[in-house]
Amino acid sequence: MLFQSSLRKELSRSFGATFVVLFTIVVTMMLIRTLRLAAKGSVNPSEVFLVLAYTSLGYLPTILSLCLFIAVVGTLSRMYRDSEMVIWFSSGQGLTNFVRPLYQFSWPILVVIAVLALVGWPWANSQTQGLRDRYQARGDIDRVAPGEFQESPGRNRVFFIDKDTADGTTASNIFISQVEHNEQSVTSAQSGRIETIDGKRFLVLRNGQRLERPLDQSDLQISEFQAYGSLLGGKASSMPNDERPRVRSTTNLLSQPTPPNLGQFSWRIGMLLAAANFVLLALTVSSANPRVGRSGNMLFALFAFVIYYNLLNLGESWIASGRFGMANYLLVLHGGVFVATLLWLLKRHNNWVLRLPLRRAATGGPAA
Repeated sequence: MLFQSSLRKELSRSFGATFVVLFTIVVTMMLIRTLRLAAKGSVNPSEVFLVLAYTSLGYLPTILSLCLFIAVVGTLSRMYRDSEMVIWFSSGQGLTNFVRPLYQFSWPILVVIAVLALVGWPWANSQTQGLRDRYQARGDIDRVAPGEFQESPGRNRVFFIDKDTADGTTASNIFISQVEHNEQSVTSAQSGRIETIDGKRFLVLRNGQRLERPLDQSDLQISEFQAYGSLLGGKASSMPNDERPRVRSTTNLLSQPTPPNLGQFSWRIGMLLAAANFVLLALTVSSANPRVGRSGNMLFALFAFVIYYNLLNLGESWIASGRFGMANYLLVLHGGVFVATLLWLLKRHNNWVLRLPLRRAATGGPAA
Protein backbone atom coordinates (compact mmCIF):
# COMPACT_ATOMS: atom_id res chain seq x y z
CA MET A 1 0.00 0.00 0.00
CA LEU A 2 1.34 3.41 -1.00
CA PHE A 3 0.45 4.96 2.35
CA GLN A 4 2.36 2.44 4.45
CA SER A 5 5.34 2.02 2.11
CA SER A 6 5.98 5.75 1.75
CA LEU A 7 5.71 6.26 5.51
CA ARG A 8 8.12 3.42 6.32
CA LYS A 9 10.61 4.60 3.70
CA GLU A 10 10.76 8.11 5.14
CA LEU A 11 10.95 6.76 8.69
CA SER A 12 13.93 4.61 7.70
CA ARG A 13 15.84 7.58 6.29
CA SER A 14 15.06 9.73 9.30
CA PHE A 15 15.98 6.99 11.78
CA GLY A 16 19.28 6.24 10.05
CA ALA A 17 20.36 9.86 9.96
CA THR A 18 19.36 10.43 13.58
CA PHE A 19 21.17 7.31 14.74
CA VAL A 20 24.43 8.32 13.02
CA VAL A 21 24.36 11.78 14.60
CA LEU A 22 23.40 10.67 18.12
CA PHE A 23 25.77 7.70 18.15
CA THR A 24 28.66 9.91 17.05
CA ILE A 25 27.89 12.41 19.81
CA VAL A 26 27.61 9.71 22.49
CA VAL A 27 30.80 7.95 21.39
CA THR A 28 32.68 11.25 21.45
CA MET A 29 31.45 12.00 24.97
CA MET A 30 32.30 8.47 26.14
CA LEU A 31 35.76 8.74 24.59
CA ILE A 32 36.47 11.94 26.54
CA ARG A 33 35.18 10.32 29.73
CA THR A 34 37.24 7.16 29.19
CA LEU A 35 40.40 9.15 28.49
CA ARG A 36 39.80 11.08 31.71
CA LEU A 37 39.51 7.80 33.63
CA ALA A 38 42.70 6.53 32.01
CA ALA A 39 44.50 9.72 33.03
CA LYS A 40 43.35 9.18 36.63
CA GLY A 41 44.60 5.60 36.63
CA SER A 42 41.16 3.93 36.76
CA VAL A 43 41.42 2.38 33.29
CA ASN A 44 44.37 0.81 31.50
CA PRO A 45 45.46 3.24 28.78
CA SER A 46 46.04 0.34 26.39
CA GLU A 47 42.39 -0.77 26.84
CA VAL A 48 40.72 2.60 26.26
CA PHE A 49 39.05 1.64 22.99
CA LEU A 50 37.92 -1.70 24.39
CA VAL A 51 36.28 0.03 27.35
CA LEU A 52 34.78 2.55 24.92
CA ALA A 53 33.25 -0.25 22.83
CA TYR A 54 31.67 -1.93 25.87
CA THR A 55 30.37 1.39 27.20
CA SER A 56 28.83 2.33 23.85
CA LEU A 57 27.15 -1.07 23.65
CA GLY A 58 25.60 -0.49 27.06
CA TYR A 59 24.15 2.85 25.97
CA LEU A 60 22.66 1.53 22.71
CA PRO A 61 19.15 0.82 24.15
CA THR A 62 18.80 4.45 25.20
CA ILE A 63 20.21 5.71 21.90
CA LEU A 64 17.87 3.54 19.84
CA SER A 65 14.84 4.61 21.88
CA LEU A 66 15.66 8.28 21.41
CA CYS A 67 16.38 7.79 17.69
CA LEU A 68 13.04 6.05 17.19
CA PHE A 69 11.22 8.80 19.04
CA ILE A 70 12.91 11.63 17.13
CA ALA A 71 12.46 9.84 13.78
CA VAL A 72 8.69 9.49 14.24
CA VAL A 73 8.23 13.04 15.52
CA GLY A 74 10.44 14.52 12.82
CA THR A 75 8.78 12.59 9.98
CA LEU A 76 5.20 13.32 11.01
CA SER A 77 5.97 16.96 11.78
CA ARG A 78 7.43 17.33 8.30
CA MET A 79 4.28 15.82 6.83
CA TYR A 80 2.15 18.31 8.76
CA ARG A 81 4.35 21.20 7.62
CA ASP A 82 4.18 20.19 3.93
CA SER A 83 0.40 19.56 4.16
CA GLU A 84 0.82 15.85 3.37
CA MET A 85 -1.22 14.96 6.44
CA VAL A 86 -4.13 16.97 5.05
CA ILE A 87 -4.00 14.84 1.90
CA TRP A 88 -3.99 11.59 3.87
CA PHE A 89 -6.82 12.81 6.09
CA SER A 90 -8.83 13.77 3.01
CA SER A 91 -8.33 10.30 1.55
CA GLY A 92 -9.84 8.67 4.65
CA GLN A 93 -6.68 7.98 6.68
CA GLY A 94 -7.10 9.12 10.26
CA LEU A 95 -4.51 9.31 13.00
CA THR A 96 -5.32 5.82 14.22
CA ASN A 97 -4.44 4.47 10.77
CA PHE A 98 -0.84 5.54 11.39
CA VAL A 99 -0.48 3.21 14.37
CA ARG A 100 -0.10 0.01 12.36
CA PRO A 101 2.61 1.20 9.89
CA LEU A 102 4.50 2.88 12.72
CA TYR A 103 4.69 -0.32 14.74
CA GLN A 104 5.44 -2.36 11.62
CA PHE A 105 8.49 -0.17 11.17
CA SER A 106 9.37 -0.13 14.87
CA TRP A 107 9.07 -3.78 15.89
CA PRO A 108 12.58 -4.84 14.70
CA ILE A 109 14.05 -1.88 16.62
CA LEU A 110 12.01 -2.82 19.70
CA VAL A 111 13.37 -6.38 19.51
CA VAL A 112 16.93 -5.07 19.33
CA ILE A 113 16.28 -2.78 22.31
CA ALA A 114 14.90 -5.71 24.31
CA VAL A 115 17.92 -7.91 23.53
CA LEU A 116 20.39 -5.15 24.33
CA ALA A 117 18.63 -4.14 27.55
CA LEU A 118 18.17 -7.69 28.88
CA VAL A 119 21.40 -9.28 27.60
CA GLY A 120 23.80 -6.70 26.14
CA TRP A 121 23.60 -4.17 28.99
CA PRO A 122 24.68 -6.53 31.82
CA TRP A 123 27.28 -8.25 29.63
CA ALA A 124 28.87 -4.94 28.62
CA ASN A 125 28.88 -3.73 32.23
CA SER A 126 30.47 -6.94 33.47
CA GLN A 127 33.19 -6.78 30.82
CA THR A 128 33.94 -3.14 31.58
CA GLN A 129 34.00 -3.78 35.32
CA GLY A 130 36.26 -6.79 34.80
CA LEU A 131 38.77 -4.71 32.86
CA ARG A 132 38.77 -2.01 35.54
CA ASP A 133 39.07 -4.55 38.39
CA ARG A 134 41.99 -6.34 36.79
CA TYR A 135 43.76 -3.05 36.24
CA GLN A 136 43.06 -1.83 39.78
CA ALA A 137 44.12 -5.16 41.33
CA ARG A 138 47.57 -5.21 39.74
CA GLY A 139 50.59 -5.18 42.04
CA ASP A 140 52.05 -1.99 43.46
CA ILE A 141 55.23 -2.31 41.43
CA ASP A 142 53.20 -2.85 38.25
CA ARG A 143 51.55 0.52 38.88
CA VAL A 144 54.77 2.47 39.05
CA ALA A 145 55.60 4.60 36.03
CA PRO A 146 58.85 6.60 35.75
CA GLY A 147 58.47 10.25 36.71
CA GLU A 148 54.97 9.85 38.18
CA PHE A 149 53.64 9.51 41.70
CA GLN A 150 51.41 6.42 41.93
CA GLU A 151 49.07 5.42 44.73
CA SER A 152 48.35 1.85 45.85
CA PRO A 153 44.78 0.45 45.74
CA GLY A 154 44.45 0.75 49.50
CA ARG A 155 45.64 4.38 49.36
CA ASN A 156 48.23 3.68 52.03
CA ARG A 157 51.31 3.84 49.78
CA VAL A 158 52.73 6.37 47.35
CA PHE A 159 55.54 5.36 44.96
CA PHE A 160 57.90 7.35 42.79
CA ILE A 161 60.86 6.32 40.64
CA ASP A 162 63.07 8.46 38.45
CA LYS A 163 63.69 5.92 35.69
CA ASP A 164 63.77 2.17 35.15
CA THR A 165 65.35 -0.34 32.79
CA ALA A 166 63.75 -1.91 29.76
CA ASP A 167 62.87 -5.14 31.58
CA GLY A 168 61.12 -3.21 34.38
CA THR A 169 63.01 -4.95 37.20
CA THR A 170 65.55 -2.25 38.10
CA ALA A 171 64.95 1.42 38.93
CA SER A 172 66.84 4.41 40.33
CA ASN A 173 66.01 7.26 42.72
CA ILE A 174 63.14 5.51 44.50
CA PHE A 175 60.74 7.15 46.95
CA ILE A 176 58.09 5.26 48.99
CA SER A 177 55.70 6.82 51.52
CA GLN A 178 53.63 4.35 53.54
CA VAL A 179 51.11 4.46 56.40
CA GLU A 180 50.61 1.09 58.10
CA HIS A 181 49.92 -0.15 61.64
CA ASN A 182 49.47 3.40 62.97
CA GLU A 183 52.95 4.31 61.72
CA GLN A 184 54.13 6.50 58.90
CA SER A 185 57.36 5.70 57.08
CA VAL A 186 59.23 7.36 54.25
CA THR A 187 61.88 5.36 52.40
CA SER A 188 64.26 6.64 49.76
CA ALA A 189 66.99 4.77 47.92
CA GLN A 190 69.41 5.31 45.08
CA SER A 191 68.43 2.10 43.33
CA GLY A 192 66.15 -0.88 43.63
CA ARG A 193 65.61 -4.25 42.02
CA ILE A 194 62.89 -6.90 41.99
CA GLU A 195 64.24 -10.30 42.97
CA THR A 196 62.49 -13.65 43.27
CA ILE A 197 63.41 -15.65 46.40
CA ASP A 198 61.73 -19.01 47.13
CA GLY A 199 58.97 -18.26 44.66
CA LYS A 200 58.15 -14.86 46.20
CA ARG A 201 58.88 -11.43 44.79
CA PHE A 202 60.91 -9.01 46.88
CA LEU A 203 61.80 -5.37 46.28
CA VAL A 204 65.44 -4.92 47.31
CA LEU A 205 66.48 -1.28 47.83
CA ARG A 206 70.11 -0.24 48.04
CA ASN A 207 71.94 2.79 49.48
CA GLY A 208 69.12 4.69 51.10
CA GLN A 209 67.51 5.83 54.32
CA ARG A 210 64.23 5.26 56.13
CA LEU A 211 62.25 7.65 58.35
CA GLU A 212 59.68 6.20 60.76
CA ARG A 213 57.22 8.12 62.94
CA PRO A 214 54.21 6.89 64.95
CA LEU A 215 51.06 8.81 64.03
CA ASP A 216 50.18 9.51 67.67
CA GLN A 217 53.70 10.63 68.68
CA SER A 218 56.24 13.20 67.57
CA ASP A 219 59.26 10.89 67.83
CA LEU A 220 61.18 10.43 64.61
CA GLN A 221 63.53 7.53 63.89
CA ILE A 222 66.01 7.77 61.01
CA SER A 223 68.02 4.81 59.76
CA GLU A 224 70.35 4.29 56.84
CA PHE A 225 70.82 1.02 55.00
CA GLN A 226 72.94 -0.57 52.35
CA ALA A 227 70.22 -3.07 51.40
CA TYR A 228 66.57 -3.22 52.43
CA GLY A 229 64.10 -5.89 51.28
CA SER A 230 60.29 -5.74 51.21
CA LEU A 231 57.85 -8.50 50.21
CA LEU A 232 55.63 -7.48 47.31
CA GLY A 233 51.90 -8.13 47.17
CA GLY A 234 50.14 -10.63 44.98
CA LYS A 235 49.49 -10.33 41.31
CA ALA A 236 46.41 -9.02 39.66
CA SER A 237 44.98 -12.43 38.84
CA SER A 238 42.73 -12.44 41.86
CA MET A 239 39.80 -10.36 40.68
CA PRO A 240 37.20 -9.47 43.33
CA ASN A 241 33.64 -10.66 42.83
CA ASP A 242 31.28 -7.82 41.99
CA GLU A 243 27.68 -8.56 42.85
CA ARG A 244 26.21 -5.25 41.83
CA PRO A 245 22.86 -5.68 40.04
CA ARG A 246 23.90 -3.82 36.90
CA VAL A 247 26.54 -6.46 36.04
CA ARG A 248 24.35 -9.48 36.82
CA SER A 249 22.46 -11.33 34.11
CA THR A 250 18.70 -11.00 33.84
CA THR A 251 18.10 -14.64 34.81
CA ASN A 252 20.30 -14.12 37.86
CA LEU A 253 18.25 -11.08 38.86
CA LEU A 254 15.01 -13.03 38.62
CA SER A 255 16.42 -16.04 40.50
CA GLN A 256 17.30 -13.76 43.45
CA PRO A 257 14.42 -11.24 43.63
CA THR A 258 15.90 -8.84 46.14
CA PRO A 259 14.80 -5.17 45.97
CA PRO A 260 18.05 -4.01 44.26
CA ASN A 261 17.79 -6.82 41.71
CA LEU A 262 14.12 -6.08 41.03
CA GLY A 263 14.94 -2.40 40.64
CA GLN A 264 17.56 -3.20 38.01
CA PHE A 265 15.18 -5.60 36.23
CA SER A 266 12.45 -2.94 36.19
CA TRP A 267 14.87 -0.59 34.43
CA ARG A 268 15.78 -3.18 31.80
CA ILE A 269 12.22 -4.21 30.99
CA GLY A 270 11.19 -0.57 31.30
CA MET A 271 13.44 0.39 28.38
CA LEU A 272 11.38 -1.86 26.10
CA LEU A 273 8.04 -0.63 27.44
CA ALA A 274 9.16 2.99 27.21
CA ALA A 275 10.31 2.56 23.60
CA ALA A 276 6.92 1.06 22.68
CA ASN A 277 5.15 3.98 24.36
CA PHE A 278 7.41 6.46 22.60
CA VAL A 279 6.03 5.42 19.21
CA LEU A 280 2.46 6.13 20.29
CA LEU A 281 3.47 9.30 22.11
CA ALA A 282 5.36 10.59 19.07
CA LEU A 283 2.27 10.12 16.90
CA THR A 284 0.25 12.15 19.37
CA VAL A 285 2.62 15.09 19.89
CA SER A 286 3.75 15.46 16.27
CA SER A 287 0.89 17.68 15.09
CA ALA A 288 2.20 21.03 13.89
CA ASN A 289 0.88 24.24 12.45
CA PRO A 290 2.46 24.70 8.99
CA ARG A 291 2.76 28.45 9.62
CA VAL A 292 4.61 28.00 12.89
CA GLY A 293 7.11 25.22 12.19
CA ARG A 294 8.06 22.05 14.03
CA SER A 295 10.70 23.28 16.47
CA GLY A 296 8.15 23.53 19.27
CA ASN A 297 7.05 19.92 18.79
CA MET A 298 10.63 18.68 18.75
CA LEU A 299 11.45 20.52 21.97
CA PHE A 300 8.35 19.14 23.64
CA ALA A 301 9.20 15.63 22.44
CA LEU A 302 12.74 15.87 23.84
CA PHE A 303 11.38 17.25 27.11
CA ALA A 304 8.94 14.32 27.33
CA PHE A 305 11.74 11.84 26.64
CA VAL A 306 13.96 13.32 29.37
CA ILE A 307 11.14 13.18 31.93
CA TYR A 308 10.22 9.60 31.00
CA TYR A 309 13.83 8.42 31.10
CA ASN A 310 14.46 10.09 34.46
CA LEU A 311 11.35 8.42 35.86
CA LEU A 312 12.84 5.08 34.80
CA ASN A 313 16.02 5.77 36.75
CA LEU A 314 14.07 7.17 39.69
CA GLY A 315 11.85 4.10 39.75
CA GLU A 316 14.90 1.84 39.88
CA SER A 317 16.15 3.58 43.02
CA TRP A 318 12.69 3.58 44.60
CA ILE A 319 12.21 -0.13 43.99
CA ALA A 320 15.73 -0.89 45.22
CA SER A 321 15.03 1.01 48.45
CA GLY A 322 11.71 -0.78 48.97
CA ARG A 323 9.51 2.30 48.59
CA PHE A 324 7.55 0.78 45.68
CA GLY A 325 6.90 -2.70 44.37
CA MET A 326 8.17 -3.53 40.90
CA ALA A 327 4.80 -4.57 39.45
CA ASN A 328 3.02 -1.55 40.89
CA TYR A 329 5.58 0.91 39.58
CA LEU A 330 5.65 -0.64 36.09
CA LEU A 331 1.87 -0.55 35.96
CA VAL A 332 1.61 3.04 37.16
CA LEU A 333 4.40 4.48 35.00
CA HIS A 334 4.19 2.58 31.72
CA GLY A 335 0.52 1.70 31.95
CA GLY A 336 -0.37 5.25 32.92
CA VAL A 337 1.61 6.71 30.02
CA PHE A 338 0.02 4.24 27.59
CA VAL A 339 -3.55 4.99 28.72
CA ALA A 340 -3.01 8.77 28.77
CA THR A 341 -1.40 8.72 25.32
CA LEU A 342 -4.14 6.51 23.90
CA LEU A 343 -6.86 8.83 25.20
CA TRP A 344 -5.02 11.84 23.79
CA LEU A 345 -4.73 10.09 20.41
CA LEU A 346 -8.44 9.22 20.34
CA LYS A 347 -9.29 12.79 21.25
CA ARG A 348 -7.32 14.11 18.30
CA HIS A 349 -8.58 11.40 15.96
CA ASN A 350 -12.22 12.06 16.75
CA ASN A 351 -11.79 15.82 17.21
CA TRP A 352 -13.23 15.71 20.66
CA VAL A 353 -13.57 19.15 22.20
CA LEU A 354 -13.70 19.71 25.91
CA ARG A 355 -16.55 22.21 26.35
CA LEU A 356 -16.63 24.11 29.59
CA PRO A 357 -19.68 26.12 30.67
CA LEU A 358 -19.01 29.78 30.22
CA ARG A 359 -20.37 32.16 32.79
CA ARG A 360 -21.69 35.28 31.19
CA ALA A 361 -20.78 38.37 33.05
CA ALA A 362 -23.66 40.64 34.01
CA THR A 363 -23.46 43.86 32.10
CA GLY A 364 -26.68 45.47 33.30
CA GLY A 365 -30.29 44.93 34.26
CA PRO A 366 -32.84 43.17 32.07
CA ALA A 367 -34.13 45.04 29.08
CA ALA A 368 -37.44 46.80 29.49
